[in-house]
Amino acid sequence: MNSAHLMETKRSSQEVFRGRLLHAFQDTVELADGSTSVREYIVHPGAVMVIPLLQDEYGRTRVVLERQFRYPVGQVMVEFPAGKLDAGESTWDCARRELREETGYSALEWARAGQLHPVIAYSTEFIDIWFARGLSAGERSLDVGEHLDVFTATPSELLQWCVDGTVTDGKTLAGALWMQNVLSGAWSLNWQSVGSPHHK
Repeated sequence: MNSAHLMETKRSSQEVFRGRLLHAFQDTVELADGSTSVREYIVHPGAVMVIPLLQDEYGRTRVVLERQFRYPVGQVMVEFPAGKLDAGESTWDCARRELREETGYSALEWARAGQLHPVIAYSTEFIDIWFARGLSAGERSLDVGEHLDVFTATPSELLQWCVDGTVTDGKTLAGALWMQNVLSGAWSLNWQSVGSPHHK
């Protein structure tokens, strides 16, 4: 498919803000028809989201979720565990770290499902989606100023919350789609054990 008529070329770039998380730029771009326009966007280091699958005492699948107050929207949100990459960190290392720090769980098996771009209009952010299973509980290690509740739900409960508006976080809605298709067998994953050559 030819996309040449859709492309934009950077002609100049100006940093407008650098904070602890956000790094914003204003660029002048040339459009395919030769005209120019302005694009404002945020450079983001990237992030991961983990979909942790837990077996209860009856062998039924549950998912590990979090409840956390999100200041920009002024609400407590239901989410899958997630977090941004540290400098030089792989997405798998980040996924393991975030799962352990936020929930206390570690996992024996991991599978990378895919990647999503949550805010394509104004950010470079990507989120790698990881599944984890073979969970064992441990101690959490939250960041300073980080407060969240960890709980579990059945997949059907999570899907109902997506329908009724309890869950509105975009990455978690995408994660629920992945979860539904993986658990139904419609979508397959390449599971890898911790310490396998793929993950060294």
